[in-house]
Formats: sequence, structure tokens, C-alpha cells
Amino acid sequence: MKVHTTNYIDTFIEVADDCPTDIGEIPKPKGNNKTVAEMQFELVLKNPYKHTSDDIHFQVYADRNDLTKSEYKEAREQFFSKGQPCFRASPLTKRYGFGVHSDKNGKVAIFGRETKEYEQFVNDAKIQKVKAMRTSKK
Repeated sequence: MKVHTTNYIDTFIEVADDCPTDIGEIPKPKGNNKTVAEMQFELVLKNPYKHTSDDIHFQVYADRNDLTKSEYKEAREQFFSKGQPCFRASPLTKRYGFGVHSDKNGKVAIFGRETKEYEQFVNDAKIQKVKAMRTSKK
């Protein structure tokens, strides 16, 4: 079975060109359940450079589907048997003003676009840069 990945190595995902905010904003709740943006934000913010993009995306999927730890191995294989959206399509990079850095091991951390770290990543010639996907077609 083919295995897909959302991981990047030594890459910085810049905020989308049409992101509506100039600063990193904490995702707001909608209703009783946490949004994907809230879940991703909490996982990455509390654990910078601890998890890969695949780890974060799968954990959000597992939490939203109430999977037990014993179901993780099989569910993860199934989840990555088809392509999944990466952080370029995340609300964090498209709507909430966060860039995502993947280090040499593929571990991720987020930085608000107003931070000096964000600016350093954008200006670092040694790091590959990609833009988050636009929300609207141009």
C-alpha cells in the first residue's frame, strides 16, 4: 500500500497572500466542539518541534473521530494510504496568520507573521519557502 505524507524538511510555510490578519491570531471556538484550527494550534504551540506534520494531522483526525490508542496504528495506515492536506491548506496558515517551520527532522513549530522568528525564516536563504494556499481564486 502506498503511503503519503504531509511532512516537509527544512521548509517554512509562509502565510497565504490573502490571509486577513497581519498577526498570528489564536483560533476562536465555534460551537461545542473544537475546530481543526484550534486543535492544530494547541498541539503545535504546546509541543514546538516535538511532532511532525503527519503526527499533528493524524492526531487531529484521531481526536475528531474518538479513536482509542489501540486503533491508532491501523487507522494511521489507512489515513495516510491516500493523500491528505498539509499545513499549506491549514486554517493556521490561510486564516490565522501563522507560518509553519519544519526542521531538518520534519518536526514543526508555528510563528505569528508579526514575530522576528517569522521574518528570520522568510529571509533565510538556506531554508526552502512555500506559500500557504490562497482562500480565494485570483
